[in-house]
Amino acid sequence: MSDSLQQFIIHGVTSTGQRFRPSDWAERLAGVMSQFRPAGSGGGHLTYSPYVVPMLIDGVRCVVVDHRLRKLEPLAWNFVYEFARDNDLQTSEREIPIRIRPA
Repeated sequence: MSDSLQQFIIHGVTSTGQRFRPSDWAERLAGVMSQFRPAGSGGGHLTYSPYVVPMLIDGVRCVVVDHRLRKLEPLAWNFVYEFARDNDLQTSEREIPIRIRPA
């Protein structure tokens, strides 16, 4: 059985093509969001949330936001969405297939 994971991606490039600064913006944003994690998940306070992860995509610093955050923590979702909008950052959506193994 297969399913998919919806992701909202914030690219570190403005609508005019300028790189967003500071260079560690993605890590800072993900760090602020690190408290939002699934119940019972480990990792401690020094790890990123699995819902908001900094990544390098095609040489551009990005933050990948799991759409499940929207339902679990609407205010957190709104914060990252508005961050992108307020800073005029390019965004995209993607769907990643995931495989679920039968029990």
